[in-house]
This record gives sequence, structure tokens and C-alpha cells, in this order.
Amino acid sequence: MEKKARSRYKALILAAGRGNRLRPLTDQLPKPLMDIHGRALIEYHLHALSRAGIKEVVINHAWLGQKIEEALGTGESYQVQITYSPEVEGGLETAGGILQALPLLTDGPRPFLVVNGDIFTDYDFSALAKMILPAECLAHLILVPTPSFKTQGDFGLDNTGKVLETGDYTFSGISLLHPKLFAGLSPGVVPLAPVLREAIKQGKVSGEVYSGQWDDIGTLERLEAARKNYLN
Repeated sequence: MEKKARSRYKALILAAGRGNRLRPLTDQLPKPLMDIHGRALIEYHLHALSRAGIKEVVINHAWLGQKIEEALGTGESYQVQITYSPEVEGGLETAGGILQALPLLTDGPRPFLVVNGDIFTDYDFSALAKMILPAECLAHLILVPTPSFKTQGDFGLDNTGKVLETGDYTFSGISLLHPKLFAGLSPGVVPLAPVLREAIKQGKVSGEVYSGQWDDIGTLERLEAARKNYLN
């Protein structure tokens, strides 16, 4: 079997959410450890990132974070090296968590991959792991067709690959981000959506549409749907 080249990028898996809509399951288990046919959600990401040549992974956590560390350890089982970025109780929101983890993700002006820990997908990270962001680009987003449980999409995409402020696509939770996207932000609780929308307004975000398997594990119903989709 051909060996994948090691990526120059690191990856961050976002695993700090409380998962209120998955209670009571998440009262005892963090959402990224929810089981899909014998493997935790986050384990699918670790295997996929490793196959793509990404060997250094940061995981942020807040709710029941110790259980994540106990389950995954140093990452040896997945052929990656895991570093953890613990957050205060309640978490820091997505941009705040990324901002705190930045020193672990890059030692200079180098982009990094970000993956939501509560999605289930067969997305191949290989192309993203080799992508070179243009100098003026602060982010590259993987978009998906808007699922039926949402009333409208998050973003659009023009014919040049630029992400638009409105449209029929949903942000998948997978992206390649540049540290400059977070320049000027103060540490603390900071959501990502306004940060992305400001960069999109400036024409500094590119994207592409992925039409393969993608499930947002936000509710008990969607967890069961993902388990069913996995078998199809």
C-alpha cells in the first residue's frame, strides 16, 4: 500500500461542547465519544486525518474532557500525536477555543485544519491537507447541501470558489483556517460565525461543496439517523 506523505499542517478537533440536545446520553459521556457502530465519532476523525498524512492533532475539551483524554490517550492507537487544550467550564465557543489552541497549532503563519468533533462523515482530508491558501485567503470552508432539519443555508458559493454571505449551503464544520483570521481577537468566549462572516464580507474566504456522507450529530434523532446511514 502506498504510504501517504506527511502533511505540513496540524489539525484541531473541536470537542468542547456540552451537547445539551443529546441528553441524557451526554450527562455521562461527551458528545465526541458517542458510538457509531463500535467506534466513537472522534475516532473516525483521527483515523481519517492520519490516513491523510496529518499526524499532529490538537483536541480542545471542556465538558467531561478527562473522559476524552482517557479514551484517546496520546494518539498512538491512531498513528497520530494528540495534544489537548483544556478549556474552562462551559467552554470558550469555537473561535475562543481556537484562539487558545493557536500556540499548539502553528509556530508561524501556517494554516491548520479544523474539524467539528460532533459530525460523522466519510470526507477525505487528503486534498485539504495539501492545499495552499492564496495570500489573500484567510479560510477555506467545506460546505454541504443544507440538510432537511435546517430551514435555510449558511452560505453561498460563486463560480470562482468564493464563499458568499448567504446561500443554499451549510458549513460542514470542516475547514482550513489561517491564524491571521483571528488577529486582533481578545482571549475569552468568542463565537466563530461572526469572525467568518466578516472575512467573507471582505472576500477572503474560499470554499467547495462536498456531497458525500455528512451527518450533524446534534440530537438523539440525528445520532440514530447517522447510525442508520452508516449501514446504507
